[in-house]
Amino acid sequence: MKSSHSLRDSSPGATLLTLLLGLAFAASSALPSQAQSVFRQLSHDTFNNQGSQHETEVEPSGFSYNAVIVTAFQVGRFYGGGGSDVGFATTQNAGIAWSNGYLPGLTQWGPGGGPNSAASDPVVAYDAKHGVWMISTLPIGNYDTVAVSRSLDNGHSWQNPVYVIQNQDADKDWIVCDNSSTSPYYGNCYVEWDNPDVGDLLYMSTSTDGGLTWSAPQTTQAGDYGIGGVPQVFPNGNVVVPFADFEGGMSAFMSTNGGQSWTAARSIASAPSHYEAGGLRSAGLPSSAIDGAGTVYLSWPDCSFESGCTANDIVYSSTTDGIHWTSKIRIPMDPIGSGVDHFINGMGIDRRTSGSTAHMAMTYYYYPVSNCSNNCQLYAGLTMTQDGGQTWTRARQVSGAMQLSWLPNTFSGYMVADYVATVIPDTGRVFPIYAWAFAPSNGLFHEAMYTNGLAGYMFSDMHEPLMSSAGEHPIPGIQSDHPPRMRGQLDNIPPNRDPDSLSPNEKY
Repeated sequence: MKSSHSLRDSSPGATLLTLLLGLAFAASSALPSQAQSVFRQLSHDTFNNQGSQHETEVEPSGFSYNAVIVTAFQVGRFYGGGGSDVGFATTQNAGIAWSNGYLPGLTQWGPGGGPNSAASDPVVAYDAKHGVWMISTLPIGNYDTVAVSRSLDNGHSWQNPVYVIQNQDADKDWIVCDNSSTSPYYGNCYVEWDNPDVGDLLYMSTSTDGGLTWSAPQTTQAGDYGIGGVPQVFPNGNVVVPFADFEGGMSAFMSTNGGQSWTAARSIASAPSHYEAGGLRSAGLPSSAIDGAGTVYLSWPDCSFESGCTANDIVYSSTTDGIHWTSKIRIPMDPIGSGVDHFINGMGIDRRTSGSTAHMAMTYYYYPVSNCSNNCQLYAGLTMTQDGGQTWTRARQVSGAMQLSWLPNTFSGYMVADYVATVIPDTGRVFPIYAWAFAPSNGLFHEAMYTNGLAGYMFSDMHEPLMSSAGEHPIPGIQSDHPPRMRGQLDNIPPNRDPDSLSPNEKY
């Protein structure tokens, strides 16, 4: 059942208030009985500009601080890259009520107008020292640059963007701030991106004044290449930046001096993967989160435990210092050999918990049947742990079935996201944030941002049996069932597309 659209406003810059009356209860035909839930639609594409695919919203990120949650996502997806603008949805009372709108001054279609034709890859952070919320984006214009939009009122309204770079191309930005008051670099914020014009060379930039100004871009000491960096800050101020490398695995580099310099990358683990069926865009990017004691977790889709690499599981590795990482562990939301394919994941942690009692959750997409050819059914799922990953709840379906033809199309396939979000504010309740699509009608799509629960899920709401992956080991020598990612190949384009044939905007 889809939530009511009576909250629409025809003005693209309007801020809409979504109250409990905007909820929709799951119909018995939509979800299995053990996963009956309440769906909350967080936003809605109200644009009508030419060229983009309406009504679509894709690729959410999110962050929480105390009771505030801010999410951001592309709205009105273009085939060739980005959306008509970046939308946001905000709650200041831990999910009871939400407001939403569009970032101003970013694109020509958004409120106040802007110099860019589209915007992509929004990521949310909070700077506790300066009391500033930030959304980093990739504005698409003459260059595909990196910008940061700032909010001083807990995400209710946003300023025009500050540009981190304006003279080089960029892809897959990410942002994080040092919120540890005891850190020598408390209040530093760090933006990461890669430049596809020079083989996805990785760059970092630092702000010490709440995102008003940013340092000149820096590479690592070894000039490392990769994509999908997801930085985290340890309590001592050291920054670790895990990313997908071009050696078929995950690697990470660090700064121990507040972003003045960045080390050469070290390998974390191999990351062989299964290529998703049906023409779905699925970039295989990692997701990271940090617990209350400073353990950083990195997760990604991986076929190492599946014979023949016929499906992906979600796996993770962790570190307490950014240098030494654990062997990868499979999240057992489904048994090995189940044929379920898991991908496009977003990890969240309750930062009031840590170690063997850490509360973590994972939102992801999946096909119930990996080998679904051109008849794939796509779902969003959720799993949780209350014991630091020793056991996880069996998979919970949190959306209804989606046909891929209900999704906007891009140069690299049908799109729901390159990443999704799981947010856990200080109430301890879990908010999966994801795009859910319904059948198009009257020439329009029906894809929007959703979350679940009256105000998220309590861990006690999960009645699925607990599963353990203890004793499981990766299959030695297993390889991906598709060609390796190439430098400059961008968002894991299909193997039959030559990267040199892509137009400049076919990146995001």
